[in-house]
Amino acid sequence: MTAPRTEHLVLPGVLTAREAAETVRGILAVQREDGAIPWFRGHHLDPWDHVEAAMALDAAGEHDAAERAYEWLRRHQNEDGSWYAAYADGDPDGVTDRGRETNFVAYVAVGVWHHYLSTGDDTFLDRLWPTVYTAMEFVLRLQQPGGQIGWRRDDDGTAATDALLTGSSSVHHALRCALAIAEQREEAQPDWELAAGALRHAIGHHPERFLDKDRYSMDWYYPVLGGALTGAEAKSRIEERWDDFVVPGLGVRCVLPNPWVTGGESAELALALWAMGESDRALEILQSIQHLRDPATGLYWTGYVFEDRAIWPEELTTWTAGSLLLAVAALGGDEPTCAVFGGERLPRGLDAECC
Repeated sequence: MTAPRTEHLVLPGVLTAREAAETVRGILAVQREDGAIPWFRGHHLDPWDHVEAAMALDAAGEHDAAERAYEWLRRHQNEDGSWYAAYADGDPDGVTDRGRETNFVAYVAVGVWHHYLSTGDDTFLDRLWPTVYTAMEFVLRLQQPGGQIGWRRDDDGTAATDALLTGSSSVHHALRCALAIAEQREEAQPDWELAAGALRHAIGHHPERFLDKDRYSMDWYYPVLGGALTGAEAKSRIEERWDDFVVPGLGVRCVLPNPWVTGGESAELALALWAMGESDRALEILQSIQHLRDPATGLYWTGYVFEDRAIWPEELTTWTAGSLLLAVAALGGDEPTCAVFGGERLPRGLDAECC
């Protein structure tokens, strides 16, 4: 095992170089030899969290391990371009949820673009392009007339027309990364450009087109994290519900009114704050969740019930560690991570003119 690259993963009150290396090794210890990265050994893999952990490995210089993760996706992609929602311990034959969730499927584009920016490996991009292309085509077949993305297709082929704001915001980010890949390959995708614009318009102007999940912090910050809202609109959205979701010194609530802060949501909010140019507040959020760190493994507990002063659930998840490492990498100036989550260098698609 190579020594992780940690110079940009050092952040006061968050990670030392030694701690960053321990966290990276914690993720590597969970990864299977075939590249799969489950939540933890014995639990399931979902494609979105698998990619999040792989991106963290790239941010730490573990490019071979990250590439194995993307190869796992390439080898086990369904014929329609999708992946199933859950695989027991990353076993491709151990499917435990045969639904196919659109934001899970789309996120491969974010990871593949991040890996390319991290390595400059054109051969990798050529090999993964068909995977990204068919994944995005699967997702966009579930786009609704109002621009929003239906959240799931069931195993019997039934497509959900209901849309989730968090999921659609993540798809918006993935679409922009897929367009960046298409630009790099000089393969224009005008339909994707139209789809991105329509989706951004729905997210920014039509909350009624999404299921009401405003009790969840992800629905609060994901339009910002996914790049659909920027500038003054992003700042206004974050300020509006800051006091609802942020628990000073502990992190970010997952869902109201539960007294439960979670590491993944906290790290994602920090990443959104960084993208808005508010690095100081991002740092404070990351510092506030260090009580979730397990010093024995370098991984992070999923959450903490602060009224009971109890870790819950008692699980150390690769995706929680991955989201934290990506937030730290952005604050540390890691160029590929900044490019992927900062959004300034990602294609916007076409602005929608619909109502």
